[in-house]
Amino acid sequence: MKKLLALFAFLLCLALLITPALGAYEADNDSFIKYVEFNVTESALADAVNADISSSEQDCHINFIDILAYLGAKYGGDFSSYKSSDLTALTDKIQNGETIESITKDMKYFSYYSKAYKAALNGMVGNSENNNTESNYGLCWYSPIAKTFPYSAYDDFGAVRTYGYTRPHLGHDMMAAVGTPVIAVESGTVECMGWNPYGGWRIGIRSDDRQRYWYYAHLRQNRPYAENLKEGDRVTAGDVIGYVGRTGYSTTENVNNITQSHLHIGLELIFDESQKESDNEIWISLTAITSFLEKNKSAVTRDNSTKEFYSDRQLKLKDENTE
Repeated sequence: MKKLLALFAFLLCLALLITPALGAYEADNDSFIKYVEFNVTESALADAVNADISSSEQDCHINFIDILAYLGAKYGGDFSSYKSSDLTALTDKIQNGETIESITKDMKYFSYYSKAYKAALNGMVGNSENNNTESNYGLCWYSPIAKTFPYSAYDDFGAVRTYGYTRPHLGHDMMAAVGTPVIAVESGTVECMGWNPYGGWRIGIRSDDRQRYWYYAHLRQNRPYAENLKEGDRVTAGDVIGYVGRTGYSTTENVNNITQSHLHIGLELIFDESQKESDNEIWISLTAITSFLEKNKSAVTRDNSTKEFYSDRQLKLKDENTE
């Protein structure tokens, strides 16, 4: 018995010695972010973006992601505590010559929120030929639903889904009529198209910085995609990429098993390529983002001969190619 107790004590001490070493190894070799909860409210997002755009030509340009990261660190990620006065106090400091680095140097989690929100929002604001402003600096992302087409939505991220197996809903449903043009929120490359038993006809688009993977699902039966769109193509924010439908919930292709027509849009954050297809994917709520993007909707035109819709940019290219 004494020998057994002595052996147990030895193994316990050995485990205690090894554990810190393993922890350090993981920190050194596997240090990318593995969890993000995006709780930024629409009002906080709008205020931060407005501060960024309005200061774009000033000496002290205010970056909206820095603002949100500061607030995230201040609130512990819980934006239900958001007060516009907190944002104003921060922007006043920056405009009076303080740097975001000096302001946040004692905020333990600022770096984490900075990386997390950059992954979620990088490129939403900036210079783009599609911006309808004199300086071309403004919103670069678009609502997923084309201009003049109605839809309804509510916060359904995390709701229960049972087809196949019980699981949380890792996206945002936007209820719209079949055939409603679906718009690329941001520019990127088409990584996947085709049938998925859960999402039906779907499109996956990777952002240029490769940190965001946009997933558009339940597209229209028979003609789900924009004309000639294929995997590997680069799309521009504001382009028509497909059409709302109700396909999915079937292992058989091109089946309408969704009761109500809608667009399922999801956003996966990718900090390391190993996360892309894994058991630890990071999907975030899009409710605040899609609500905010209501102010930037892509105008589309219908070609009556083909019944296809085109953004202004796509229509211009189409006309040039037919001359």
